Amino acid sequence: MSAALEEYCGSIFWNASYLQRPDPDLPICVEQTVLVWLPLAFLWLCAPWHFANLCKKAAKAPLSKLYICKQVVSGLLFLTAIAELALTLAEDYGPSSDSTAQKHPAVLYTNPVLFAVSWIVVMLCQESVRRRPRAVDSGSLFVFWLLQVLCAIFQFQTLLRDEEIADLPRFCLFYISYGLQLIAWVLSAIADVSPEVKRISQMNPEARATFLSRITFNWFNSMVIKGYKRPLVQEDMWDLNEKDSSQAICQGFEDIMAIELKKARSSLQKKRNKPKTKDGHQNGLAKGVSQDVLVMEETGKKKEKKKKKKEKKDSESEYPNSWLVPTIAKTFKGVLLESAFFKLIQDLLSFASPQLLKLMISFTQDKSSQAWTGYLYAVLLLVVAFLQSVILQQYFQRCFILGMKVRTALMAAVYKKALVVSNDSRKESTAGEIVNLMSADAQRFNDVTNFIHLLWSCPLQIALAIAFLWIELGPSVLAGLLVMVLMVPINGWLATKSRGFQMENMKFKDKRMKIVNDILNGIKVLKYYAWESSFEAQVQEIREQELKVMRKFAYLSSVSTFIFSCAPAIVSLATFAVFVSVSPNNILDAEKAFTSISLFNILRFPLAMLPQLISIMVQTAVSKKRLEKFLSGDDLDTMAIARDDSHSKNSFVSLDIKPGRLVAVVGAVGSGKTSLISALLGELHSLKGRINIKGSVAFVPQQAWIQNATLKDNVLFGSDVNEERYRSVVEGCALGPDLDLLPGRDQTEIGEKGINLSGGQKQRVSLARAVYSSADVYLLDDPLSAVDSHVGKHLFERVIGPKGLLKDKTRILVTHGISFLPYVDEIVVLVNGVVSEVGSYDGLRASKGAFSEFLETYGKDESSNANESDFEQIDMLPEGLEPQADGSPEDIVSSTLKRENSLRHSQRHMYLQYLRSMGWCLVTWSFLFYFIQNVAIIGQNLWLSDWTDDSVKYFNTTYPNHIRDTRIGVFGALGVAQGFLVFLGTILLADGSISASRSLHTSLLSNILKVPMVFFDTTPSGRIVNRFAKDIFTVDEMIPMSFRSWILCLLGVLGTLFVICLATPIFTAVVVPMAVIYYFVQRFYVATSRQLRRLDSVSRSPIYSHFGETVSGLSVIRAYGHQQRFLKQNEDTIDQNLKSVYPWIVSNRWLAMRLESLGNLVVFFSALFAVISRDSLNSGLVGLSISYALNVTQTLNWLVRMTSELETNIVAVERVREYAEIKNEAPWITTNRPPDDWPTDGNINFENYKVRYRPELELILHGITCDIQSTEKIGIVGRTGAGKSSLTNCLFRIIEASEGQILVDGIDISTLGLHDLRSRLTIIPQDPVLFSGTLRMNLDPFEKSSDEEIWTVLELAHLKDYVRGLPTGLQHVVSEGGENLSVGQRQLLCLARALLRKSRILILDEATAAVDLETDDLIQNTIRTEFSHCTVLTIAHRLNTILDSSRVMVLDSGKIVEFDSPSVLLNNKQGHFYAMAKDAGIRGGETNHQKHTHIC
Repeated sequence: MSAALEEYCGSIFWNASYLQRPDPDLPICVEQTVLVWLPLAFLWLCAPWHFANLCKKAAKAPLSKLYICKQVVSGLLFLTAIAELALTLAEDYGPSSDSTAQKHPAVLYTNPVLFAVSWIVVMLCQESVRRRPRAVDSGSLFVFWLLQVLCAIFQFQTLLRDEEIADLPRFCLFYISYGLQLIAWVLSAIADVSPEVKRISQMNPEARATFLSRITFNWFNSMVIKGYKRPLVQEDMWDLNEKDSSQAICQGFEDIMAIELKKARSSLQKKRNKPKTKDGHQNGLAKGVSQDVLVMEETGKKKEKKKKKKEKKDSESEYPNSWLVPTIAKTFKGVLLESAFFKLIQDLLSFASPQLLKLMISFTQDKSSQAWTGYLYAVLLLVVAFLQSVILQQYFQRCFILGMKVRTALMAAVYKKALVVSNDSRKESTAGEIVNLMSADAQRFNDVTNFIHLLWSCPLQIALAIAFLWIELGPSVLAGLLVMVLMVPINGWLATKSRGFQMENMKFKDKRMKIVNDILNGIKVLKYYAWESSFEAQVQEIREQELKVMRKFAYLSSVSTFIFSCAPAIVSLATFAVFVSVSPNNILDAEKAFTSISLFNILRFPLAMLPQLISIMVQTAVSKKRLEKFLSGDDLDTMAIARDDSHSKNSFVSLDIKPGRLVAVVGAVGSGKTSLISALLGELHSLKGRINIKGSVAFVPQQAWIQNATLKDNVLFGSDVNEERYRSVVEGCALGPDLDLLPGRDQTEIGEKGINLSGGQKQRVSLARAVYSSADVYLLDDPLSAVDSHVGKHLFERVIGPKGLLKDKTRILVTHGISFLPYVDEIVVLVNGVVSEVGSYDGLRASKGAFSEFLETYGKDESSNANESDFEQIDMLPEGLEPQADGSPEDIVSSTLKRENSLRHSQRHMYLQYLRSMGWCLVTWSFLFYFIQNVAIIGQNLWLSDWTDDSVKYFNTTYPNHIRDTRIGVFGALGVAQGFLVFLGTILLADGSISASRSLHTSLLSNILKVPMVFFDTTPSGRIVNRFAKDIFTVDEMIPMSFRSWILCLLGVLGTLFVICLATPIFTAVVVPMAVIYYFVQRFYVATSRQLRRLDSVSRSPIYSHFGETVSGLSVIRAYGHQQRFLKQNEDTIDQNLKSVYPWIVSNRWLAMRLESLGNLVVFFSALFAVISRDSLNSGLVGLSISYALNVTQTLNWLVRMTSELETNIVAVERVREYAEIKNEAPWITTNRPPDDWPTDGNINFENYKVRYRPELELILHGITCDIQSTEKIGIVGRTGAGKSSLTNCLFRIIEASEGQILVDGIDISTLGLHDLRSRLTIIPQDPVLFSGTLRMNLDPFEKSSDEEIWTVLELAHLKDYVRGLPTGLQHVVSEGGENLSVGQRQLLCLARALLRKSRILILDEATAAVDLETDDLIQNTIRTEFSHCTVLTIAHRLNTILDSSRVMVLDSGKIVEFDSPSVLLNNKQGHFYAMAKDAGIRGGETNHQKHTHIC
């Protein structure tokens, strides 16, 4: 081979002596062949990709100056090549040539030809880049020019070395072309920005990023700087690349999903068609019908169990499975292959560093080797490290983007499916579960795709590492490997154990949160009854159990930390001990020791990752099943054609409704009225028959569905605005007065599920939406039941009825309101899902059929309620409005941001606060232990480097055994010491963090219970719950972890720098500038990253809430046919979220790139200084300092991550403290305590009593003065907002007086402690609030009363029989909010509570709508008999309940306007009370209590 090459060049090809001198050089032949061919080979390999572009018809970018320059330079290079060829030809064959002289060697002909062709190829490549849409430069061309310039350097210096210039023309041509190549290289690094790209890049700088900027993520700088200067907001986010937008992702995914699903379905069919049973009929069953039918026929329990198992198996294979993963793989195969390629290269490169380290050590040992080899190794280390960084970051970038795309595709697919899923499939999963598919399961897939390549990469890395270690140490590697393998099951066991603790912990957390929720929902009742301390004790008890489990968990994790930190030491100990003991010839030298240690370091990662990977895979498999089941469910049958399948309600319905008629559908509860409507909407399966609807449909469901948007948007529902029509609709639906009450009129943002509207308002908005849509057919499912009767009348007259807005449309109205029936065109009566009669009102009444029965049943109730519903309007109209946060929602967001930023400034203060609650003593000790542990690591490694020097000392002599044993012993002891020190440090930290958790939670809880009521009225309970849930979770689990990792990382970095400085003191000069750079990078990153994280979570919740909303309003969306609009809206919300996810991913890469470059420089300098001072260094120290440096990159990266995490998490401490320091109400118990039997008489005196809710608001009671004698029964009446409820709140000091005083039995209540006061008064509140717990706890949380007393009370409250009938009696568990008791029973329980208190003053805030007349009667009678000796104040909404009071107090806007006995007030025709009584239909003189006052 070399002979042929020598003939080809005409000179010697290789001579080793060239390199054996201080100024090495390469033979000319090598420079002219190998170094020419290398870059050109690269170019030719890349050319086909470029040429493929030339063949496509694509829009060219316009000619730019840069493009012309590039082509000109390439053209000139082509000319130099031609000139060189011409020169050679002329010298050989020209007229002046000497025919006898030897001809030039072949190389001088081939190289110019090669170059000439290559320059043409380059010109074509540059043209193809111009044709590539939106390309600004070409990475492959940049790399080619770089290689070309580097390889030509050798020829460059060879030509310069010669004393005289032998061949002037070639000398000139070479330098001309070299200059041109340099220019071309520089030009290739500049972006060629076309006008289109310029336009895009204003919204997304990535579009104009060059190759260099893309691999270093430099284009991201502007975002980082912006984030550092000021908090980022959603508007700062850049546009997404087209290929990353949700529309582009979903399109590809859906197409492939359709194909894969089809395949899966057909294979499922094949499986089903295999005859399973003898009875061939069974496989004909449609899959909707379960196999219960068969189960019923079987007898005997055992058979049934078997059957159940089989059934479960069947249902597993009931849906097409294992199509999701292939779909994902096929959709994203490009990214998958790219990232796999990068991962492979990176894995191989990671093994180059240990080999270079080995060469480096042998260089320092061999003092005869030339200095330049050392420098070469140092540069190679840097180059390899840099390549590794670039490739690793590209790999991570691809993986995280892939994860993001998979999540997006799945979320969009789930959403799209939810819009078309049939009702049968929908019933299988609740709305919550479907939202979970979107959030949790899609996120699982996102996480697993980040690590998917580790499945093949981990085994590859392990195999390579073992192979290299075998080369170094031979079979004794197996000892170390064995230790590593043994670690895996131990880790696995620890993981399962800790998972158990985690589960237990979650149980306690849920339990605690349930009580906290209860407390917040019933906080008013707790304050009225002075029960706070009982509930505080309950929460604290659970919290203690929770902390106990947490402590166990912390100890367990410190064991695993112990094992993990001992592992590297034990592994290297086992390997080295076996290695030196096996044979006396085996001597441990520096090369072997440090190369193997750096290889073991590489091994640690894959071994630690494998178990984690497996557990992630298992979780994802579960998610995969759930997603597959949901996504392959049946779609809604849009054609509603006959199919024999599951049964619907309406067994036999034949209806023919003429256009433009108003048809009422009536029937008893459960007769199938709503099912009829659903059938008309095509939501139910029809068994046979068909439905034909002419024109478009509008639908008003029974339970109004309100979107989280402005009120106007809810009415418009995506239609265009027509102001005139809009106004008439708002008027017709009686929304005018409500708009005046809302803070932003029709631009008011309605909360989720219409939280800030009353039930009636929601129903009217829902009706307005239907009316505005001006469809042809209106399906109204009982829209009048949720509104008051007079409003119902208004709606019927103005909208639905024969004179309303909809008079020309076809209307089908389901109703219970009998009063409207005379006015409809036709009545359909349903009985048990069958149409029993159809006809007009009079016709049906006469026929005495089902309809007249219906009238009988409902008519009675109507007449008894009529007068009440008439006068309820006095009190009820505006009451539906809950107090709202002032200002628009945007302000809330910006104020939250402001608050978070103000929190950021007091960060140092937060850390101190957290450390203080941990206890300084524990913190100091644990830090000390960690520090000593780090010293032990360094000591161990120094010992190792000393050990390796023995190989020089005992060269060619036998190695004494006692020295060998000492070496091994000390090495091992130091290793185990590390583990124990970490163990102790971790345990102390765990104790500290648990005490911090305890003190923070206790102060939060006890303070929240002492906060005045106003706070709860103005703060959304979600915000308080968040403090108890998320922030306490962060304090419990996140902060201790990130704090520990942070300390370990910090010490690790410091240790590394110390060791390098110890080996090469000159290194200290480099440390300072690098520390400064590091600090800045870290500050910039942390600021930006944290805000991107926040924007991500802020923009993520709308996706889920929009989805939850869609699922709950499916029938409405489908009825109006708005699926496309909602799909589009979903895509937009996802895109908004991706806009902050994508920069967050890039910000991590940006940081990693910067830090890894720093780390690579550390490696380079430690190697460089080792070369410079190699005469004074021993090889052990060199090995030590470089192997340390190789590890520093990872640690640096971790340190910044941990700092950022700590900063994000420590905010939780501040948020908890914020609520733990809110101003409290008055003390619960003061030194001034009332006598034990106070109040003995129950006299109440108000003296010029004034009060306001908050200092900045108006007075709500203007100087009330009155005397209430013992045992008087006082009724308090007045219109809404007159101050009735405020009066009771003042008695309990829920609101404090701003002037005046209240005396009870002569004691001024403002001088008492709140608990002393509140525990002596009794109130039966308007809403019966119960807490989750036992019945007994709800009556007597402090357990002061005996069971006998409680039973007596239950008897008086008419609950004794009910409680007796419960299996657990008094221990019966009440569910959250008392859901498992009827409203009446809850009200009676509140009465029982009051009876148990036996106090002399009772306040009765009368329950209005909650209670049926019967319960109301029971309560009134009990109060009359049992509280006859008490002073009773009744706040009345129904006047007939207070007609037998001793006196009635009439309040109007905070003043007493009348105060006398009812008979006197009723005879005063000018009075307020008379007017109210008249409205209610009560005539003068009727003071006896009647069950039903007659209607007038």
